Amino acid sequence: MALELTGKLVKVLPEQTGQGRNGTWTKQQFVIETIDQFPKQVCLMAWGDKTGDLAQFAPGDTMRVAISIESREYNDRWYTDVRAWRIEAADGESQPAPTPASAPRRSEGRPANDRPLTTFEEEDNGLPF
Repeated sequence: MALELTGKLVKVLPEQTGQGRNGTWTKQQFVIETIDQFPKQVCLMAWGDKTGDLAQFAPGDTMRVAISIESREYNDRWYTDVRAWRIEAADGESQPAPTPASAPRRSEGRPANDRPLTTFEEEDNGLPF
């Protein structure tokens, strides 16, 4: 089952990094507002190289995000993550990615890497959730 959201980027939270048993990990949360009759704001999480894909967008940009939803239990409480595994401009236009030194913050439809993210087990950050 493929889940996808389309909406306007509302906010990008600060990037977080840490050390796990498989090396350094990076994650960044961001909020989009869906384009529906009754818009909803949804907080999503980008892991690893997807944080670079997210950097191509600025608040107000319209984006399409393929997501996976996963919940897990810890101490009788449930935690749910909404992970972005593909981030692209909503219009789907393709342009070459800029070099890091000249990368603009605003997207003009750059394609996202279609490779799925690593599993939770590979990103042991020492936190219970």
